[in-house]
Amino acid sequence: MPQSNRLTGRRALTAPIAACLLLAAAPALGAELRWASPTDPQSMDPHAVNSAPVLGFLNNVYEGLVRRDKNMAIEGSLAERWEPIGTDGWRFHLRQGVTFHDGAAFTAEDVLFSYERASSEEADTRAWFAPVKEVKIVDDHTIDFLTHAPNPIFPDSIANFMILDKGWAEANGAERPARDQETFATLNANGTGPFTLASREPGVSTVLEPHAGWWDTAEHNLTKATFLPISNPATSVAALLTGEVDLINPVPVQDVDRIASNEALTLHRGIEARVIMLGFGHSHDTLKYADEPGGKNPFQDVRVRKAVHQAIDADAIVDKIMRGNAEVASQLVSPQMKGYSTAAARRAGFDPDAAKSLLAEAGYPDGFSFGLMCPNDRYINDEAACKAIASMLAKVGIKTNLTAMPVRNYWKELRAGNYDMYLLGWSPGTFDAEHPIRFLVTTPNTEKKLGSWNFGGYSNARVDDLLPQIQKEIDADARQAMLDEVATIVKDDVVYVPLHIQPLLWGSKGNIDLTQRADNFVMLRWITVNE
Repeated sequence: MPQSNRLTGRRALTAPIAACLLLAAAPALGAELRWASPTDPQSMDPHAVNSAPVLGFLNNVYEGLVRRDKNMAIEGSLAERWEPIGTDGWRFHLRQGVTFHDGAAFTAEDVLFSYERASSEEADTRAWFAPVKEVKIVDDHTIDFLTHAPNPIFPDSIANFMILDKGWAEANGAERPARDQETFATLNANGTGPFTLASREPGVSTVLEPHAGWWDTAEHNLTKATFLPISNPATSVAALLTGEVDLINPVPVQDVDRIASNEALTLHRGIEARVIMLGFGHSHDTLKYADEPGGKNPFQDVRVRKAVHQAIDADAIVDKIMRGNAEVASQLVSPQMKGYSTAAARRAGFDPDAAKSLLAEAGYPDGFSFGLMCPNDRYINDEAACKAIASMLAKVGIKTNLTAMPVRNYWKELRAGNYDMYLLGWSPGTFDAEHPIRFLVTTPNTEKKLGSWNFGGYSNARVDDLLPQIQKEIDADARQAMLDEVATIVKDDVVYVPLHIQPLLWGSKGNIDLTQRADNFVMLRWITVNE
């Protein structure tokens, strides 16, 4: 579990001094919080962008039918309880007396509207609802989600499905989300959550204030929370050290010891659910960013993809780039995730000579050049990792033309196919191995709402056949056998090159108590600032 690291070995305190410190550590009656991360949420619309910076931030403002507790277990939120409808789907019993931030009553109509919105062609969250056949309102506080087949993990799969007020969205022309454009919901919000959106200035600051009418019991003492996007790691550390901010996420790996050894600060450390990986343009017949563009795409040959895998020293990236603050990954989920495949746990070893032989066998004895797309403000040391990868590939004759850019532009480039290879991090929202199969490996299919983040267009008929069976299988052993088969296919076909499991590294003032979850969401409702 994530834990906080403070300095130990201090002298024992005398009783009077200890008593004074205990009094000093009492929660403040009301406190403001300023926290910083490199990535500004792209939108305030919870259905427009399916990314952790957006979903993590908006979990403070919007709520879903279910939510995750401090230990990532599913619990009720806007639904008090739910049960399967035989094998046809799930019935959710909604919480009564809940109001949106503008005072409007929450009902099943809002859930149906939000489902239609979040599953529309314009929504980046569309793939969440691939198993859903129909949604029916039973009454104002009961709603049925009917699925194409039995789906035992469906409640877990919608933990980040957030509910909008139907009347508010329709009154403001925000009936549908806008991923790469803007609607009223891009800059404004009206949820039922513990915090309201007080102001939004993209790229500068976003201010939240407590929702006085929240239905749940507040476990925080915040009167105001201001988010500041600070892309430069050194600047964020300096802001924490000078007291300009109270919390930074993440702590740059090079500053971990500096934060941990500062008695006025706390280093919060854990392992995230996110796997960092390289993706290929499987469906690209030509290279776009080679020295001489337009040549045949070598990455369509599995031998070349294997060569890339064996040319990259993932242990060295963890040791040197991540300063030991990560774990080498062997598949698309970490060992902590449900459905992790021990059958596919063995990673192909770092072997440059084998990589050169594979390249020669594939017809590239002298290597080739290509373009690698990489964000420079999304993952911990993302650009540095890409530079290290470029250096490693050069040693086997593959020249990398690296382009690094802010994440606000990055996703647009990937969706437009403007890459030969790209860097991606994936945290399964369900904490289940089915999740990346559905989003990253299944053949892209807009009609079926599948493969929405499979930028490279990888397609395997057996994987496509297994996914719906995995989704409906109740027997744990039978389900795991299918997950093992998919994991083995993905590994043998080198659909992606897993690199490492990203660490959780937060730094805060020493007077802040918080909960650090494996999804890396900063949940303000669990933050207390002590005197």
